[in-house]
Amino acid sequence: MAEGGAPVEPKKYQTYALNVDPDQDDKATEIKLCNFSRPHMRAFHCSWWSFFIAFFIWFSIAPLLSEIKNTVPGMTKKDLWTSSIVSVTGTIVMRFILGPACDKFGARVLFTVVLCTASIPTALTGLINSVASLVVLRLFIGIAGGTFVMCQYWSSRMFTKEVVGTANALVGGWGNLGGGVTQLVMGSVLFPLFKLGMSPEMAWRTVCIVPAVVAAGTGIIVYFISDDAPKGNYKDLKKNGLMPEVSAAASFRSGAMNVNTWILFIQYGCCFGVELTMNNAAALYFREKFEMSTESAAAIASIFGWMNLFARGLGGFCSDKMNAKMGMKGRILVQTVLLLLEGGMVFIFANTSSLAGSIIVMVFFSIFVQAAEGSTYGIVPYVNPPCTGSIAGIVGAGGNTGAVCFGLGFRQLDRWIDAFYLMASVILFSGVLSFFIRIKGHAGLVCGEDDPEGGAKGQTLAVPEAEDQDEDA
Repeated sequence: MAEGGAPVEPKKYQTYALNVDPDQDDKATEIKLCNFSRPHMRAFHCSWWSFFIAFFIWFSIAPLLSEIKNTVPGMTKKDLWTSSIVSVTGTIVMRFILGPACDKFGARVLFTVVLCTASIPTALTGLINSVASLVVLRLFIGIAGGTFVMCQYWSSRMFTKEVVGTANALVGGWGNLGGGVTQLVMGSVLFPLFKLGMSPEMAWRTVCIVPAVVAAGTGIIVYFISDDAPKGNYKDLKKNGLMPEVSAAASFRSGAMNVNTWILFIQYGCCFGVELTMNNAAALYFREKFEMSTESAAAIASIFGWMNLFARGLGGFCSDKMNAKMGMKGRILVQTVLLLLEGGMVFIFANTSSLAGSIIVMVFFSIFVQAAEGSTYGIVPYVNPPCTGSIAGIVGAGGNTGAVCFGLGFRQLDRWIDAFYLMASVILFSGVLSFFIRIKGHAGLVCGEDDPEGGAKGQTLAVPEAEDQDEDA
């Protein structure tokens, strides 16, 4: 019993290091980046780091593809693109599955399962001896990309709607940074280091063991040092009656029936899908167009991913700020402008002929790509709060679907410029789709107004009850 005779809620933590909103399930109303206390900021840092490592192993093989091509007989550029397409195709399925699974099991457990599982095929990279083995291996490594859903869901469970755009953007952006770091570390640091004591072929066949061990270790550690939600782990919350049992199928059905989910699916495909494509293409592009070494091309390609250090967070921050001034219309406006600027930068990048110019344009191109990713997930938690996990999974799968589509374009078109033109045109079209986003209780881009009751605090990002979801569906 509390001091005044009122019963104490059976939750794991009675006090928090951050200010929280009791009406939003004890979610934090602020973000303190240098704080690592449980549950809020510990989950924040575990979320971005786990996704960072997942992204690292997902693309650890990308800067080594040219070496693999030179080693394995009969392997062509199209074969490399086939493997890259397959590596993101498998993740599409995983994201659809992991979205509703987050609503049911929470992000912490799923992070552990996926990281430990994906580390196994990563460690087996050295067994590649044919096109088929490369494709199959990258398919299974690709399940690591599904961790993005847990990354976004976890931060959405820990932070209120006023700061969730910034929180989601920061954990997603710092996680995505793994795509740039792996280009640099694997292609320009570890690979040359391994070559000092062995042949180039033996170097690429053994170097991926390092990230595999780190990934497995991360998965195990995160399980023991963090929490599923502000009030504790899902297992305990259900046992104490603080959380109902969730129907993953009903959650997915409800999220999939919302048209806004699919508009964001397309738009996310045109930002995160572009980033994934560039992670696979950049090193090859710079090596072929400017006749560079593997190490130099990988170092330059890593710049694209390094923009995640701040750009995605900037997109989420702008979304939160415009939401404070204009409501949902402000979030959608930021999303639209960023997509249009991104599409324009792709056209400019495709027509830049100098190395220095290409690097400079790529920096701004990357900033708009990642900022659009951040603004997308500033909107996601509002679409249908009770099934945020499922919606995050579907929209996240859109990123991989976009990567598959753009990858096919790069694979089938002989000239780089034609593939970039195709990419730019699709991005610009996706920006126009913002005019059709209409979220219940919120203003659209050109009409409607925000309903003060539309984002009721008690409902925001609540965990869905199975029976309620069945009724909504």
